[in-house]
Amino acid sequence: MDTSQIFIVISIVTLAIVAILFLAARKNKKKLTPLAGLAWAFVLAGIIFGEDRLIGYSLMGVGVVLALINMFIQSKRKTT
Repeated sequence: MDTSQIFIVISIVTLAIVAILFLAARKNKKKLTPLAGLAWAFVLAGIIFGEDRLIGYSLMGVGVVLALINMFIQSKRKTT
């Protein structure tokens, strides 16, 4: 294993731990929306395909944009 592969494994393990802690700490047991799941998948794909920086950062950027859209939609639902 070279350094980049070790970084990818550490990143995936860290994200998995954060996701598990987040899901365990939630008081209101809301389900993950499909858009949030898709955003999460894009961020993970960006980490996995991080060898090529253009592809990796593009996938992570798409994931962040989808997460922001999901937050906007969820905030509109709560106010109406």
